[in-house]
Amino acid sequence: MTEGAGLERATGFQNQRLVVVPRPLVAEALTRPITRRLVVTDAGVFPAAEAHGRYRPQGAEETIVILCVAGTGWVEVAGSPYDVGNSTAVVIPGGKGEAHAYGASGEDPWTIWWCHVRGSDAAELVEECGVHPGRPVIPLVAVDRLTAMLDEIITALEQDQSPARLVATAGMAWKLLTTLAVDRRLPEQGTPLQQAMKFLEDRVDGAIRLPELAKVVGVSSSQLSKLFREATGGGVLAHHTALKMARARLLLDTTDLTMAEVGREIGLNDQFYFSRQFRRMHGVSPSTYRAERKG
Repeated sequence: MTEGAGLERATGFQNQRLVVVPRPLVAEALTRPITRRLVVTDAGVFPAAEAHGRYRPQGAEETIVILCVAGTGWVEVAGSPYDVGNSTAVVIPGGKGEAHAYGASGEDPWTIWWCHVRGSDAAELVEECGVHPGRPVIPLVAVDRLTAMLDEIITALEQDQSPARLVATAGMAWKLLTTLAVDRRLPEQGTPLQQAMKFLEDRVDGAIRLPELAKVVGVSSSQLSKLFREATGGGVLAHHTALKMARARLLLDTTDLTMAEVGREIGLNDQFYFSRQFRRMHGVSPSTYRAERKG
């Protein structure tokens, strides 16, 4: 099924763009390298889409990605309704046969950029976006950046749907979905996690105690630890150490500072402790790392 067919509205939307890849070409693409992993099957933009709606009682083969950039709408997945507001994305996994529906609100119809994708990697990309049956709507961090990606996809497919073009748009769609995945892991501006990360970045050359940092950002130590584990996979001190090691690599690659001086620049005044920490993360000593040819 495609976004452009079977709408509640019989006509299109002013200034809309809509591209549908012929299904025989999609079938062929799913047998070829690269596009068998991901292929864009449909894409478009519907401005102020009054009376836009879609109902699929049998679900869809395609994974559906909708970026709501203005107005409001709604989505229903597996019988559960969700509101869709400005600067949010709807992601509905394909191939599961689950009934779903979505549409623009009557009072303030949404403006949406959207695409449908298929391929063996689609499910993993969707999962990495943090989407699951109870959470089909996710916030957007950088709307303009994401709509620019969809604009590029639509423009490419408007030119032709050759195998080369489908490979190109597969890469664009991959970037779109991985950007959604990465953005959900980045802390929102002004949140305790973002403040804590910025605090640590500004103090790579110092030491910090968890209770002190928690007090600075206004949460408990346990809550801050939980936020860091969810965002980075490790704790606060592990993140601070990773920042120190990143600065150490930069200094080793771009300066003639001695090992002891590099250690002092990142707040590790004991040269032997610095060397042990560096080796633990990189598998080699700082001097061996510096001697390696790079680039």
